[in-house]
Amino acid sequence: MTRDSATHVAFLIFPEFPMACLTSAIEPLRAANEISGHDAFSWSVLSEDGAPVTASANVVFQPDHALGDGDKPDYIFVLSGPDARFRAPTTGNGHLRYLARHGVQIGAVSGGVFPLAASGLMLDRTCSVHWAYRSAFEAEYPEITVSDNVIVIDRNRLTVSGAAAMFDLMLGLVEEALDSSIMTEVACWFQHPLVRTAGVSQSVPAFKTDTVTEDLPLAVSKAIEVFTQNLEDPLSIADVADQVHVSSRKLERQFKAALGQSPLHYYRMLRMNAARQQVLYTRNSLTEVAQAVGYSSSSTLTRHYREAFGLSPTEERQKISRFKMENGQPFPLREG
Repeated sequence: MTRDSATHVAFLIFPEFPMACLTSAIEPLRAANEISGHDAFSWSVLSEDGAPVTASANVVFQPDHALGDGDKPDYIFVLSGPDARFRAPTTGNGHLRYLARHGVQIGAVSGGVFPLAASGLMLDRTCSVHWAYRSAFEAEYPEITVSDNVIVIDRNRLTVSGAAAMFDLMLGLVEEALDSSIMTEVACWFQHPLVRTAGVSQSVPAFKTDTVTEDLPLAVSKAIEVFTQNLEDPLSIADVADQVHVSSRKLERQFKAALGQSPLHYYRMLRMNAARQQVLYTRNSLTEVAQAVGYSSSSTLTRHYREAFGLSPTEERQKISRFKMENGQPFPLREG
């Protein structure tokens, strides 16, 4: 079934937004229009104030207009990195909440869940968060339910983990507005072999290897799942082995055969990666970061962090602080 009027999809972009997320959204809509022979979809690109925005790939985009100007879209998606926020939060968040009140379906892609959550529009909703940002997101928004699924549609909120998932979501819109045959042809145009819907989990890399967790032996992938769920209160390897129904020795052998490292070392790297997310993308103190990944001592965290990344948490935040400003000043990593 086709609609009498085009479905309008707007994209709100922030500086350093991932360009692939925008092209993965617009291209299937363009192809659907071409295949169907009419404009089933229209789209626009917005910025907070209508000014040009530079993407993470250093490509400059000229928006069609500012958020709050122009016609009310059917959908609006927030595209950004994880540290993006409105420069004028009262006005920007107010515009988003106004659109939500007036029936616009609102979503976010990848790091765009951070400014969307800051607007208050994800309260009482579940959202998809990219695995690389999950620890930082949960630290900043502990009241919001997080899912590992690539696409989460919770009533009128649509969140996706990244560019490929955004393509999948747009295919769903094509099927809804047109039909499944056109959706299939759009997917084939782009050699997109598998259309994922809500309920499909993200692929997560097995760190320091060339594989993903679902390709690992069952006991190893289950152990990694247990590790991931117990970063704040770490378990012993013996306890983890019990939970995945193998002996500690067998788990050790399987980890070394599959990943070239011990389960203890792998567990520590998961905790270090989670700590790094908070160092890079939150304003949490060093003590708060340490507690969030199961360290009672910030000095021990600092030692392990330096071993993993070649610099301390404080040094890493100082390194990036010239790019991150709070009230006009770089923000440091507080010790306590």
